[in-house]
Amino acid sequence: MVGERRINGVLLARLIGDSAQGRPYYLAVARAISGLILDGRVPTHTRLPAERDLATALRVSRNTVTAAYTWLRDNGYLDSRQGAGSWTVLPEPSAAPGAPFVPQTELYDVGVAASPAVEGLQEAARLAVEQLPAHVGKLGYTPRGLPELRHAIARRYVERGLPTTPDQIFVTNGAQHAVTLLLDLLLEPGDAILMETPTYPHALESARRREARIRTIGVSSDGWDMEYAADAFRRARPRAAYLIPDFQNPTGALMDDDERAALVAEARRAGSSLIIDESVAELAIDSGDQPAPVACYDTDGRVFSVGSVSKLLWGGLRLGWVRTTPPMVERLMAIRQRVDISSPLLDQLIVTRLLTDVTRIRAERSTALRRSRDALTARLRDRLPDWRFTTPSGGLVLWVALPQPVAGALGEAAHRHGVHPGPGPVFGTEGTLERYIRLAYTQPPEVFGEVVDRLADAYAEAIALPAPSRGELYL
Repeated sequence: MVGERRINGVLLARLIGDSAQGRPYYLAVARAISGLILDGRVPTHTRLPAERDLATALRVSRNTVTAAYTWLRDNGYLDSRQGAGSWTVLPEPSAAPGAPFVPQTELYDVGVAASPAVEGLQEAARLAVEQLPAHVGKLGYTPRGLPELRHAIARRYVERGLPTTPDQIFVTNGAQHAVTLLLDLLLEPGDAILMETPTYPHALESARRREARIRTIGVSSDGWDMEYAADAFRRARPRAAYLIPDFQNPTGALMDDDERAALVAEARRAGSSLIIDESVAELAIDSGDQPAPVACYDTDGRVFSVGSVSKLLWGGLRLGWVRTTPPMVERLMAIRQRVDISSPLLDQLIVTRLLTDVTRIRAERSTALRRSRDALTARLRDRLPDWRFTTPSGGLVLWVALPQPVAGALGEAAHRHGVHPGPGPVFGTEGTLERYIRLAYTQPPEVFGEVVDRLADAYAEAIALPAPSRGELYL
C-alpha cells in the first residue's frame, strides 16, 4: 500500500549525511535523496517526513526542503497527493533485465559467481563410488540427509564456534532449495518479509512467488545501517527476514559480531524468524578472525542458517542445508515431500568425503580468489579510475559504482563486446541500482586485463546512447 512505509526526519538526515555537497544546497539535498532511492537504501513507496521535520533534522530552513522536494517531484522521484503526504517513486517504471546467472560459455563470464571444482573432487567421487555397495541394497532415500553428511556439517559448525548436533541439520538440493522451503515453512501469502537491497535475486523471486509483502533495508559495500534496520523491524513486524551477513551478495559487506547480536535482538523483539544465508561464509580471502555465525546469538530457535557447498567445492554439487532445531527439521521434511523426497545419494557421499579436507580446500580456494580479486581491482583502478568500489575481504564478487546510471545499457553493450556482467537492477527490488554492476572474480587472474578493457569499451558505448524518456509523473 502506498505510504505504508515511512522514514522520519532524523533518520533521513543521517542517511543524507555528507553526501549533500555543493550549492545550491536544496539541489544537493535533492540529489542525495534521489541517490538513496536509486540505490535502494530508501525503498520506493516510502513516505518521506514532513518538510518541517526534515528541515529541523538538517538544521536548514523549511524553504530549502520545500525546494528539494519540488526538484524530486519534477524529476520523478516523489509523488505527492494533497492531504496524503509525499512518497518515493522511480522516474521510469522499469523491469529489471533477466537475471544474468546462466553461464555464458562463449563470453568472458563475470556474471556467474562460480568457481571450478576443487582439487581432489575426482578422487572423492571415486571413493564415493566404492562406498555405494553399502547403500545399494537399501531404498536410497535420505529425507533428512545422509547421516554421515549431517554429522560432517554439524562438526563444521562446532569448529566455527556454534554447538550443533546432526539432528539439527536438514540437507537440501542447494541453498536456493533451502530458502524456498523455509519461505514455505515460515510465510503465508500476504505476510511481510524483510530483505536487503541489493540482494540475491533468486531469493527475491522466491519471496515474490510466495506472494510475500517485501520490505527492504539498504546495504552498501560499507555495510548495514543498523539503526535503519532496527526501525524496519519495528515498523514492518515481518514474519521473517532474509539476510546475507557473510560477504553479502552482491556488496561483499561483512557484518561484525556486535551487528549480528543486534540483528537477532531486533528480530526477537519483532517476533521475526531469521533466514541467514551463509553460502559464502567459508570464503574469507583476507586474514583475520571471522565473526561468529549469527545463530550463536540465538536463544529461542528463530535463526535458520542456510549453507551450501556449491561456492566452496563446485557448482556441479547441488547440495545445501538448513541448520535449525530438530522439530523444525521434521517440519521441513514434511514440506519437502510436496516437491521431492531426497537429495542424490552419490553427491552426498562425495561431499562427505570432501568435508574431511575442508581446511586445505578453504586455504587453496582463498589463495585462488585473492589472486583473481586483486587482478580485477588493480586493472579497474588503472583502466577505469572513475569506477568506485570497496575491495571485499571475502566472497566471490565485486560491487562497482558507475559514474553514470547506465548499468542496464552497459550490460547489453558488454555482451556485444564479449563480456557477461551482472547489472545492478537485477539485484534490486524495483528497478533501482542503475549505478551499479556486479563483477565476479572467479575467472583466472590473467583474463581480467582483457575483461576490463572490453568493459571500458562497452561503457563508452553505453554512455553515448540517448537517455531514456521519462515516464509519466504524478503531480
